[in-house]
Amino acid sequence: MIVVRTPLRLPIGGGGTDLPWYYSQHKGSFISAGIDKYITIVLKHRNFHDEVLVKYSKTEETTDINTIQNERVREALKLLGVTKSVEIVSFSDIPSNTGLGGSSTFTVALLHALHIYKKEYVSFQKLAEEACQVEINALKQPIGKQDQYAATFGGINHYTIFKNGSVITTPLTLSAQTIRELENNLFLFYTGIKRNASEVLQNQKDTAQKDPSRGIEGMHQIKEIGEEIRKALETGNTRRFGEWMNVHWDVKKKLSDKMTDPQIDKWYDHAIANSAVGGKIMGAGGGGFFMFYCDTNQKQFVDAMTKEGLQYMPFKFDWDGTRVLFNA
Repeated sequence: MIVVRTPLRLPIGGGGTDLPWYYSQHKGSFISAGIDKYITIVLKHRNFHDEVLVKYSKTEETTDINTIQNERVREALKLLGVTKSVEIVSFSDIPSNTGLGGSSTFTVALLHALHIYKKEYVSFQKLAEEACQVEINALKQPIGKQDQYAATFGGINHYTIFKNGSVITTPLTLSAQTIRELENNLFLFYTGIKRNASEVLQNQKDTAQKDPSRGIEGMHQIKEIGEEIRKALETGNTRRFGEWMNVHWDVKKKLSDKMTDPQIDKWYDHAIANSAVGGKIMGAGGGGFFMFYCDTNQKQFVDAMTKEGLQYMPFKFDWDGTRVLFNA
């Protein structure tokens, strides 16, 4: 039996510049962090059974992996050549389609478990790229490379994506005090709204193609904001990070008509009115989790947001990345 635990992620700055339509022309630059909310994969060999058994929100059993309905499981098995006699079970600390990179985290965890099953060493770099290969190349998802890398490496890192798609990972230079302030002053709230990230991202791409001044220039601004956030964090100015989040949200809303709606805007305004410095919807937008920076009147702030129907989720950062918890 093999147990692999892989962290979900928070986009800190520059998110969206990891999309192929942008970085292939302008180079991507973003900061992302792993958190202590996980997707766990349990994988075991099935003695006396040729069938592959997969258990997630559904249960599938088949002797032909090409018939597996879970696309990520099917393509991961095909990529690594595992075709029979395995059982795969997944567990998640959060609901799916909520903006914390769950789909890519699942893919990374599964690929990691399959490599261990085959008694293969795999570097973090290769693992992240294999997850990109499954999701972007094989499944043609209109997504970027942020989620796969953040889930694999964990920590708080800056990622540079070159025009050819290669990625360099650089840990941010943060003091222990800065990390404590971030963990104490960042707040995650679940909106209860699930959305299809691919639809939001496709709409964002279509918008950029139809109106480059809106799409491309918006991404340029987001990349610049990400660089300013990096400077703020590495100099210990966490409040300035919160202020840049507010600027980022204003730019992000303009990238797609599906990014926000009147209810999301109402929650955001309510947060700012109750001491939040800035915030943004996680991931593609349109729902899922909200993240806010608030360093004053924090209990009042949390109470005010939960009274509006949002669910507060405390978290800490994860520093391990994808990890094998058990290997028998």
